[in-house]
Amino acid sequence: MQDVLKKVFNLGLGAIVITKEKAEEVVKELVKKGEVGKEESRKLVNELIEKGQESRKEMQTQIEKTVKGVIEKLDISTRSELEGLKSEIERLKENLGKKK
Repeated sequence: MQDVLKKVFNLGLGAIVITKEKAEEVVKELVKKGEVGKEESRKLVNELIEKGQESRKEMQTQIEKTVKGVIEKLDISTRSELEGLKSEIERLKENLGKKK
């Protein structure tokens, strides 16, 4: 069954997202071809869905790391840094208003 999983993922069917319906469709084809037994089919569908979810999470983590690295390299201020500056400006305005 591991070989079948590898074949399916090598085809790109679970690389990022695989729906339950698509997984069932792929497994049904494999059962027809005799590559997977009927009793293995449900387990294979669940494994395909799990692998797809894992791949999606890994991809999301990689994208987040890449974006964070690009932001750091470009020296772009973060939302929290901008909010801090806004708060500081407001505080300074209030202090100036009190001194007048």
